[in-house]
Amino acid sequence: MNGVIVIGGGQSGLAAARALRAAGLAPMVLEAGTEPVGSWPHYYDTLTLFSPAAYSGSPGFPFRGDPERYPARDEVVDHLREYAATLDVDIRTGCRVTSVTSAGDRGFLVTTDTGDVIHTAGVVAATGSFQSPHLPSLRGQHSFEGRLLHVADYRRPEPFVDQRVVVVGAGDSAVQIASELAEVAEVTLATRHPLAFLPQRIDGRDLHYWLARTGFDDLPVEWLAPLLPQTLVTDTGRYRAAVESGRPDRRPMFTAMDGEAVIWSDGEREAVDTVLFATGYRPHLDYLDTLGALTGGLPRHSGGISTTHPGLGYVGLEFQRSYASNTLRGVNRDAEYIVPAIAAYVRDAGALVRP
Repeated sequence: MNGVIVIGGGQSGLAAARALRAAGLAPMVLEAGTEPVGSWPHYYDTLTLFSPAAYSGSPGFPFRGDPERYPARDEVVDHLREYAATLDVDIRTGCRVTSVTSAGDRGFLVTTDTGDVIHTAGVVAATGSFQSPHLPSLRGQHSFEGRLLHVADYRRPEPFVDQRVVVVGAGDSAVQIASELAEVAEVTLATRHPLAFLPQRIDGRDLHYWLARTGFDDLPVEWLAPLLPQTLVTDTGRYRAAVESGRPDRRPMFTAMDGEAVIWSDGEREAVDTVLFATGYRPHLDYLDTLGALTGGLPRHSGGISTTHPGLGYVGLEFQRSYASNTLRGVNRDAEYIVPAIAAYVRDAGALVRP
């Protein structure tokens, strides 16, 4: 019987593997992709982190170069690839998990797309959410004759040259992509609330310095709801200036779609080529459906520790424990939090444990 299977080899899975290895366990990481770098190669080409390199590295393995810079997408891919090679962990790529079922009081059975069934004492679900983009259901959506896309499918602005584009959403990625598209297209940000711009640097220090210094990053998630604005954009000043100049402009969310058009809240009907949804993601955990660990597709957990199945844990859920959960700077703390419970169950189950 294997000690612990970690499902997913991106930032969350590698964080879990490191924490399990430090606890004396022998984790096996199963990654569906060709490399242990998660979904990062599939994000849009110009993505840069909103946190500096100094706050985005892995334990004992910081980003190279200037710690104050904001690493680009491909730098993150390189960082994760190199980090994975340092972990002394069994990482198996091209291995997609299709189901996890109970083995009674002896752990779990993990089935892969090749038909292999692995008996394991513990499981850490660390598959993130990129494979489950969220598309809201809007009135008239099925009649829309233009293109409906999610940012998961967006790579670069060139295919949108001279188009009329509406970007739905108000977070960092929505504003970053809308500003990029506005260089080649006519773009509107459609949001339910006005944008709130949060300075990237305060008193000469990056915002993340203050998040760490004040402890905000580690606030329990149940304390955060009344503290967080409904829309928040981290900004050096560039994005506020772009929106104020009308490139992109910002309008209240449209109320419906009809043929080639969207219907704005003031009743205006406007033809649109593409509606691009920056509306977030949902946890990608369908392989746990038959286990009974989910409700409505969402895991039943406390801080990442399953409340339905001892020996099952999660890393990489948004707001899993804190504001920083599901980020490069937060996944390691979440992994370290769940590992003691996983390790206790694994040892009780008599799995093979390294000294």
